[in-house]
Amino acid sequence: MTATALTSAALSAADQLAHALTDPHFAWRGSRPDGGRAWPQSLAGGASGIALLHIERARTGRGSWNTAHTWLTAAVHGDVSAAANANLFFGAPALAFITHRAASASSRYLRLLDHLDRATLTLTRTRLAKAHLRIDRAERPPMEEFDLIQGLSGLAAYHLSRHPHHEITRDALAYLVRLTEPLPGQAGLPPWWTTVAPTGAPSADYPHGHGNFGLAHGMGAALSVLSLALLRGLALPGMVRAVERICAWTDQWRQGEKTGSWWPGLITLEQAAGGRVHPDLHPRPSWCYGVSGTARAQQLAGLALRTPARVQAAENAILAALRDPIQLDRLPEIGLCHGMAGLLHAAWRMATETGNTEITAELPHLADRLIIAIHRGDHAPELLDGAAGAALALHTLGVGSAPTPHWDTFLAVA
Repeated sequence: MTATALTSAALSAADQLAHALTDPHFAWRGSRPDGGRAWPQSLAGGASGIALLHIERARTGRGSWNTAHTWLTAAVHGDVSAAANANLFFGAPALAFITHRAASASSRYLRLLDHLDRATLTLTRTRLAKAHLRIDRAERPPMEEFDLIQGLSGLAAYHLSRHPHHEITRDALAYLVRLTEPLPGQAGLPPWWTTVAPTGAPSADYPHGHGNFGLAHGMGAALSVLSLALLRGLALPGMVRAVERICAWTDQWRQGEKTGSWWPGLITLEQAAGGRVHPDLHPRPSWCYGVSGTARAQQLAGLALRTPARVQAAENAILAALRDPIQLDRLPEIGLCHGMAGLLHAAWRMATETGNTEITAELPHLADRLIIAIHRGDHAPELLDGAAGAALALHTLGVGSAPTPHWDTFLAVA
C-alpha cells in the first residue's frame, strides 16, 4: 500500500466510523452504557470519549464543530462529579480534558473550561495531600492512588498538558518523584509495589499484591509522564533519578533479546523472589499492559535520559510485535486499550517521534488489518474499546499529525 493509499484508506474508515456516531441519541441505539463506564462523563465509555473524537476531527478540519458541540453538550449534561471517584477518565477532570482540546480552537468554551479546571485543581490538591500522608506513614500505595485511569499519574498528565508551568503541575510531578523513593523498612520491593490484585481490590489470588508495569494501572504511566515533563524542560529536583529508578526496575524484568524485548504486564511476589518471569506471561501487544504502552514509555524515557540504546531497544520491541503474526493475532479487537488501534497509534507515535522508517513501513499492514476488522461487524461506540478510539487512531494516521494539545495525552503516550 502506497503512502497515498494508506492515507485515503485510513481517513475513509475514520470518516465512516465518525459519521455513524454523529447523533448522541442513536449512537447506542437507544441504550446507554451502564456500570463503571457511566453516561455521560466517562472518557472510556461515555459521551465525553466520543466528544473527543469529534473535537479532534473539527480541530484538524475533517469534522464539524456543530457535531463536536453537540457531543460536548451531551458530555457535560447533568451534575458533574468532582468527588473522590473523579479522575482523568471520569467526572470533572475528564470533561476538563476534552474541553481543553475544544477551547484550544474556540474561545466559546473558555468559561466552561475555567469551571472544570478549578474543580480539577481542588480534586488534585486533595488527592496529593492524601498520598503524601500515606507516604509519611511508610505504607504501600493503593493502585488507584498513582495509576493513569483513576490516580495521580492521570491527573499529572492532564495538568502537564493544560498548564505545564502551574504550581499544581509541579506538585503532581513532585509526588510522582516521591512515589519512586524507597520506603523506610521496606527493602526488596519497589515503593510502588501495591498490596492488591490488578483489579485494585484485595484478592486471595494475590496475597502479597503485585508490581504493575502497564500504562493503564502501573508505573508505565508515571514513567511516561515524568519523561514527557523532562522533554518539555520541566526538570524538578529528583526527577531524573526517579525516571532512572523506574527504568532500573523495568530493565531487571525485561525479557527476550534486544531485537524483540518484552516486559511482563505485572509480577507477583513469588516471581520477584524467584527472579524470573515465565514466557507464558508475555502479554499481548496491547496499550494497557503490553508492548504498545510499555515500549512507548521506554522510548520516552530513553529520549529524556539521552540514552540512545534505550530508545533503540524500545523501537525494536514494538517493531518485533508488528512483524510477528502470532502477536498480531492476539489482538482481534479494534480498540485503543485491548486492540489493534492501540498498537497502531503507539507505533505511529514512536515512528513519528524519531523518524523510524522501519516502524513506519509496518503501519500499512496493521492499518489494513484494523480496517478489515472494523468492516466485519458492529462495534461498541466507546472511546477506549470501541469505534471512537479506532476512528481516532485511523484519523491521526491519515492526517499525519496530532496537534497540541494532544488528544492522546489520556493514554500517556504524548
